[in-house]
Amino acid sequence: MPATGDDYADMAADELEPYHQPFAEAGLVIRPRPWDLGPGDADATLAFFAWGYHTQVDRWLEMLAAWPTGSLLLNPPALLAWNTRKTYLAELEAQGIPIVPSRFGDADQVSVDAAFDQFGVDTLVVKPQISAGSYQTARVSRGDRVEPLAAAIIQPFIASVGEEGELSLFFIDGAFSHAARKVAKAGDFRVQPQFGGVFTPLDPAHEEVALAERVVNALPIAPLYARVDLLRLADGTLALIEVEAIEPDLYPDIDPGVPARLAAAVLAAIAARSDHRRR
Repeated sequence: MPATGDDYADMAADELEPYHQPFAEAGLVIRPRPWDLGPGDADATLAFFAWGYHTQVDRWLEMLAAWPTGSLLLNPPALLAWNTRKTYLAELEAQGIPIVPSRFGDADQVSVDAAFDQFGVDTLVVKPQISAGSYQTARVSRGDRVEPLAAAIIQPFIASVGEEGELSLFFIDGAFSHAARKVAKAGDFRVQPQFGGVFTPLDPAHEEVALAERVVNALPIAPLYARVDLLRLADGTLALIEVEAIEPDLYPDIDPGVPARLAAAVLAAIAARSDHRRR
């Protein structure tokens, strides 16, 4: 759950509500625990609502580095640490995954002006390499004054975010589970509901599932759960904008079967850990 005293604790508790009964039916009891407290004595820990980690990055990474090997964290600590900084996109691109064109480094007037020319566009999106919920994310047009941002990603603005939308495909226990379409409101570039974005169920095309599967298979550690976000570029091709393996909202309102599938995956992970210890 969010760190101790976090303003989002009550909201996270509400978001957790749909999971209690399906987990109970699987024989699992959910016990909320602020992420900053580290491991407790549970059979498994989900990093599912570790909201706010991006504002306490050093504390977050220290907690993951110190996570005891005998305590089951899902997803695994090494995957969560890898997924924390969005430079993972460059690593995935090196493995052949198409990503939204990205320039990594400090954002200032010089680097942003260079990005306009590099990408051949008149509008860019600038965001921190460690971010969540569009935190410190800005749209910049040619001629705008740039607010300097250290350790940034500079990307071309992709118009499809307000048309076809961002395509989010969810995986549980290695298998495709369900999908959602997230469309930014007119004139905006952020898909989150607090900015007017609209989420609807999505029946993804074969090419969309195939690319998302390639992304999941390219991760350094197999995830128990993950969300893969795709955008269609101006030339009609699909590209990865983000993969979320830390605290993705799985949108159980879109697919009510999600909590039960997640509970089954957690139960299987606990059983696999027990089998490994007996060997």
